[in-house]
Amino acid sequence: MMHARWMRLGLAAIAALALGAAGAVAAMAAQTSKADANSARFQDTFKVERSKLSDTLIITVLDETKTVDGVKCRIVEERETKGGKLAEVSRNYFALDPAIGDVYYFGEDVDMYNKEGKVTSHEGGWLSGVNGARFGMLLPGKPRVGDRYQQEMAPKVALDRAEVVSITEKVQVPAGAFTHCLKTRESSGLESGVEEKLYAPGVGLLKDGAFKLARIEKPKE
Repeated sequence: MMHARWMRLGLAAIAALALGAAGAVAAMAAQTSKADANSARFQDTFKVERSKLSDTLIITVLDETKTVDGVKCRIVEERETKGGKLAEVSRNYFALDPAIGDVYYFGEDVDMYNKEGKVTSHEGGWLSGVNGARFGMLLPGKPRVGDRYQQEMAPKVALDRAEVVSITEKVQVPAGAFTHCLKTRESSGLESGVEEKLYAPGVGLLKDGAFKLARIEKPKE
């Protein structure tokens, strides 16, 4: 009975979003009549630009560097779109320890956009050495299950942290199949909730929440 109740509530919620509360009741009532259902015609073609329905995240390793907190960092740009419109651009600053391969995170500059394409804020931006912020570790070069580390240490701005939960994951994404993948469980000291991410050796990020790696483009030589 409880399962059926939740199913009914779920259908009501979906219908309410699509039709409005009054329309939802009418839609549900119509389903009780088989004759009406059999005679109804359902729209099966929809004129809509697909790119406006999906969100994208493009990550680009730029041929640029920036010195942050005395360290020369590589700039990695992330451009996120929502509904086909630019929503956020962040320039992340990373440094690699050549001895063991650890990747350190020295901060990011962030531009948040509104629907009109104008920058409205720089929420989430921080730099190591500024306002008490310190660099953290993005990824360990030799991860071990159980490793736990702070990725961002910017008081009141960003306190992300991660734990290694697996280094033997097999992952299938649109870009292909990958093995021996790193799986982390990430959380924040400022927000609730846990998020899992997957990385492939020699490739990088494969999955981040709803985002999945679609393709890899290498620079032309």
